[in-house]
Amino acid sequence: MRTMHRRDFVQSAALGALAVTPLGTLHGHRRQGDWKSLRVNGARVNRHLADLSRYGRNPDGGVSRVAYSDADIAGREFAVRLMRAAELEVRIDPVGNIIGTRAGTLPAAKPILFGSHIDSVPHGGNYDGDLGSLSAIEAAHTLAEAGYRNRHPLEVVIWCDEESGLTGSRGYVGDISREELHEPGRDGVPLAEKIARIGGDPERLAAARHEPGSVAAYLELHVEQGNILHEQGVQIGVVEGIVGIHHYDVTIEGFANHAGTTPMNRRRNAMLTAAELVLAVDRIVKAMPGRHVGTVGRLLVEPGAPNVVPGRVRLTVELRDLRTATIEALWEQISAELGELAHEHDTPATWERQHTNDPALSDPGIRAVIAQAAEALDLSFMHMPSGAGHDAQTLAAICPIGMIFVPAVDGISHSPKEFTSAEDVEHGANVLLQSVLRLDQA
Repeated sequence: MRTMHRRDFVQSAALGALAVTPLGTLHGHRRQGDWKSLRVNGARVNRHLADLSRYGRNPDGGVSRVAYSDADIAGREFAVRLMRAAELEVRIDPVGNIIGTRAGTLPAAKPILFGSHIDSVPHGGNYDGDLGSLSAIEAAHTLAEAGYRNRHPLEVVIWCDEESGLTGSRGYVGDISREELHEPGRDGVPLAEKIARIGGDPERLAAARHEPGSVAAYLELHVEQGNILHEQGVQIGVVEGIVGIHHYDVTIEGFANHAGTTPMNRRRNAMLTAAELVLAVDRIVKAMPGRHVGTVGRLLVEPGAPNVVPGRVRLTVELRDLRTATIEALWEQISAELGELAHEHDTPATWERQHTNDPALSDPGIRAVIAQAAEALDLSFMHMPSGAGHDAQTLAAICPIGMIFVPAVDGISHSPKEFTSAEDVEHGANVLLQSVLRLDQA
């Protein structure tokens, strides 16, 4: 990863293709060609972030604004008020997404979408999702104040229920089945009932679906949720893509027996195999060059008594990378070592790939646009992957996507201690605004 500054930035052919010439005159003295000078109101967007943090505030200064909760509904109503103040035409689609539209001047032009989410994890922070949502509204507000005439329809989107399954964006691309809609969730409440609670219409869910090619582009601004930008002092991250995730469930069978009377050389200790596998995952992932990661995040020991040799261990191995081939190569090595350990300790092991998210690469042209916007704003930037999931990965099924990162102090996220400076908020919002303008003019 190389940090790029004004002194060493070289425009790519993709950027040259996006060069534009000034258009006609707007109202008064402002010309349409002045769009490159437009900037967001930094104080306003930071004030709106503080205002939104009141909905679901927890004692530690963060929020518990879980999707479909009363706090989420109140936060959504606040966002709708801001959208209307930004002169957007607001609607709630059948899946519950809030969409604010600024009509375009070109007949049949496809919409440019930009936004994020405002629901949080329990005991979460004030920037994850909120930053991208309120910066998108602020960008639209800036365009309204400037009297900018956009060519494409511009749509600010606040996706519902990002945190527990990308529900809003999946509904937008038609990836919610009827079974999922009507089965009780972990809280016992069917998804259809939740969608209706926030103003959606689960009986018309098919009407929310958008086909591939129906959207010109999707942009999302987000806090990094890692420490690379903050640690290296870089202002903007140009996201190369959102990593794929493979989740493997492993079961190791030993033999539960009395811990005091079973000699060490007579034990079939499932935990011993599990412990060595945890170390193997760490070793194998570190040994392969790249930016992939591997985690054993769950370990269930049975029977779980201090005086019993563990008879069964169930654990998860999660692997993430921008390339599926890398993930599969890592698992091939890990599973081979699992087989060796199981044989050595006489603890048969089985595994199943339980969950898979494919990588979602950002569009090279949109990456170039984001870099051009950062360059024009004299902001340092670097290209980097996203190690966390986002609604953008869902939108990649139907349109080109791009993501912009700003630093998270100390890389803290999903925590009340999550923080991004007011200056970095303004930088990110301006890169979003200028990226949208460049896409609109292209």
